[in-house]
Amino acid sequence: MPESTDPATPLLEVDDLKVSFATRDGVVRAVDGLSLSVGRQEVVGIVGESGSGKSVSMYSLLGLVRDANVTISGRVRFEGRDILGLPDEDLRVIRGRDVAMIFQDPMTALTPVYNVGWQIVEQIRAHEDVTKAQARARAVELLGEVGIPDPARRVDLYPHEFSGGMRQRVVIAMALSCHPRLLIADEPTTALDVTTQAQILELIKKLQATYGSSVVLITHDMGVISEMADRVVVMYAGRPVEVGDRREVIRQPRHPYTWGLLGAVPRVESKRNRLVTIPGTAVSPLNLPVGCAFAPRCAHRFEACDQRPDLHGQGAHLDACWLSDEQKVQIRARVAATGVTT
Repeated sequence: MPESTDPATPLLEVDDLKVSFATRDGVVRAVDGLSLSVGRQEVVGIVGESGSGKSVSMYSLLGLVRDANVTISGRVRFEGRDILGLPDEDLRVIRGRDVAMIFQDPMTALTPVYNVGWQIVEQIRAHEDVTKAQARARAVELLGEVGIPDPARRVDLYPHEFSGGMRQRVVIAMALSCHPRLLIADEPTTALDVTTQAQILELIKKLQATYGSSVVLITHDMGVISEMADRVVVMYAGRPVEVGDRREVIRQPRHPYTWGLLGAVPRVESKRNRLVTIPGTAVSPLNLPVGCAFAPRCAHRFEACDQRPDLHGQGAHLDACWLSDEQKVQIRARVAATGVTT
């Protein structure tokens, strides 16, 4: 099927994506029915705790999950073209050129035995018909764009000769080297100090505006979401539990899990001495509850939670919770007044 050029068509459409792994202990349902869309030049944030299925969902749609025991189903359309299950040869054309990824750990994303310039040049020449000298000049230019001082010299340095923040900048430069239409940023600020985190996020916003790319931002930090995203997908146990415009999700969250995530964000003006925590631990994807996956940790659980809720709501703000709209408003008001989610 030819690629869609209609600007009204979402750049990326994911419909009922499921990813499971067969293990000795049983089937691990890492992603259990994820649907989302990413518009052109839009930033979509996927937020949730570790193990909620954020990263593996994006790795799967790019063909980066190669375990022999994995089963992937659903539909993924990029520019109107179904890419889930494409042969490796076709996916290699898309990866890096049309869709690029900023990996969580820049030290493992970069090959330690090659200098960073060689790795960026390899990326460029894999997708563009340019000479090595032209690609090297482009690599130097990219390193300068992402804020690395003296790029003409540092292009020949090895990954271990850069700090963590500078390595992340190199990974961003590599991801943007072919001007991708979709950039997937997987926890791009993990293990960085607060000042460097702010610089990296500002850099992604600047480059996204410059190149006109769409962005999928994977994070566990609602503070990052509030700064970066246009729309938000909150995931828990491999399932989306709340989807909506960033302002609506931040200001009027509808799901108890989202209340917990927002309550755990430190606030300068807060008079509380302790951060709010979500009770219990995340459920195992090996043994998901029959009903609502969040029910074992939810203070508002009742009989209906024994059945799995679907995303529902008015307009584009959806959630997967059996509480009525009136109950949600009352609980949110109590949480705002007391800071207690239980």
